[in-house]
Amino acid sequence: MRAPLTRRSLLLGLAGGVAVAAHRFAVVGGPSVASSEPLPTGRSASPPESPLLSPVRPAVATVQARYAGAVPREWGVAVTGTRTRLALPDRRLALTFDACGGPGGTAVDADLLGLLERERLPATLFLNGRWIDANPALTVRLADNPLIELGNHGTQHLPLSVTGRSAYGIAGTRSVAEVIDEVLVNHRRLQEVTGVAPRWFRPGTAHCDEVAAAIVRDLGEEVVGFTMNGDSGATMPTSKVQGALTSAAPGSIVIVHMNRPTGDTAEGLAAALPALRAQGREFVTLGGAGALA
Repeated sequence: MRAPLTRRSLLLGLAGGVAVAAHRFAVVGGPSVASSEPLPTGRSASPPESPLLSPVRPAVATVQARYAGAVPREWGVAVTGTRTRLALPDRRLALTFDACGGPGGTAVDADLLGLLERERLPATLFLNGRWIDANPALTVRLADNPLIELGNHGTQHLPLSVTGRSAYGIAGTRSVAEVIDEVLVNHRRLQEVTGVAPRWFRPGTAHCDEVAAAIVRDLGEEVVGFTMNGDSGATMPTSKVQGALTSAAPGSIVIVHMNRPTGDTAEGLAAALPALRAQGREFVTLGGAGALA
């Protein structure tokens, strides 16, 4: 039987990890092909050989050609193609936790993860590639928890743009090729860790354009935003986190953060749980919720 997830076991997992190697790839361009048809299975112009990406070379080349020259008209956290709530709300609530990675973003809120396990709360965790690099043993441990679903939070935690748009001072991807890179490198990493391909993608900063959202869809994932921002990047005090969570409407997708242990997210969620349960809320992963809207 797997031992409980405690602060000590989390820290031991952090200490025992070895960084996972990151991989990059180039994509060969092609003519613009406006199409909503499924990706063909036959081989077309392919990027150079890469052990990580060889199973998806035909799809990569097709997506690259399909969106070449596409001009986006939307930008934000809820563009066309972004899922922001559960399609069938009833009493359900989806808790989603971002692990953003990078400078100042690879820490672990052990209290928050311990709370999830202690309270047996289903949740979807969006892991960035840099966070996985810093916490490989913990990533494997999280993947082993049947109540936890792992989602893709990008390779470098970049806003997802085909034109280089930025959000919160973070420059986004600049082309179709860079969008594909941001999605697929971490997609394959998560697939190797969990044994299954991730279904959900949340861009760095949660910002994207509608062309990038369509590219994510064609690569086999769906962009997931949020209905309720539960901790504003783990900057909200306990009372504010508690108030946001208890005011979330049925069917909400709630975003909070699990990479900032100095924040009050764990305390706010713990304080909110009695009221949420009194309201009859049922917690679900995104995969367990069925369709998203």
